[in-house]
Amino acid sequence: MRGMDRIPHLLVVDDDREIRSLVAQFLTRHGFRVTGVKDGAEMMRTLDGARVDLIVLDLMLPGEDGLSLCRRLRASPPTAQTPVIMLTAMGEETDRIVGLEMGADDYLAKPFSPRELLARIKAVLRRASAPPVAGTSAGGAVLRFEGWSLDVTKRELRSPDGALVQLSAGEYDLLVAFAEHPQRVLNRDQLLDLARGRSAVPFDRSVDVQVSRLRRKIEPDPAEPTLIKTVRGGGYLFTPSVGVGS
Repeated sequence: MRGMDRIPHLLVVDDDREIRSLVAQFLTRHGFRVTGVKDGAEMMRTLDGARVDLIVLDLMLPGEDGLSLCRRLRASPPTAQTPVIMLTAMGEETDRIVGLEMGADDYLAKPFSPRELLARIKAVLRRASAPPVAGTSAGGAVLRFEGWSLDVTKRELRSPDGALVQLSAGEYDLLVAFAEHPQRVLNRDQLLDLARGRSAVPFDRSVDVQVSRLRRKIEPDPAEPTLIKTVRGGGYLFTPSVGVGS
């Protein structure tokens, strides 16, 4: 989403008509434009014909489930960076972890408070549309490490061979946190503060899952990471030297 001159468009994907209606009414009252659909087929048709700023995606759907749909969204350039909040069953931590693995930016367990959903939507949209991080914005700075280029103005990551690497909003925020604090051990709480500003309260495994996803995208061998090292009992260490260019 660019700026606040346009009403954000939210897409709610849930096969429960009552939930869709209640959520749409509540979010509309709070200044959003909302489209509700019942399954993945309707979701894809909506995305083909309209710009969507955030997707609220139920895990359990008829036909293709939410995890598979989230994977498809992340694999398609037009929707690769569209924020996704996954709705999961209460207590199903495994589903939440897998949801983050598939690229969801946040999760919310059913039954949920509409106000909690609203708070998470606002937080995810803020992260997705945030300006460049303080200290790196002058002249459209680019953070460079081991041949990689992280453009904090365009929110783009390019590999050493120049290929654009798609990152979810959560992965991008975490990588910026690492790149701005290289060669320093950061524990999970510090990473949550730096990457998410405590705008949401995730479960304990969320940082580990995002680190795992980042490793698969930037490490030569994710099984033997050299860029993001685990520090036993401490957290994580981003090992490269980081330069700032434009």
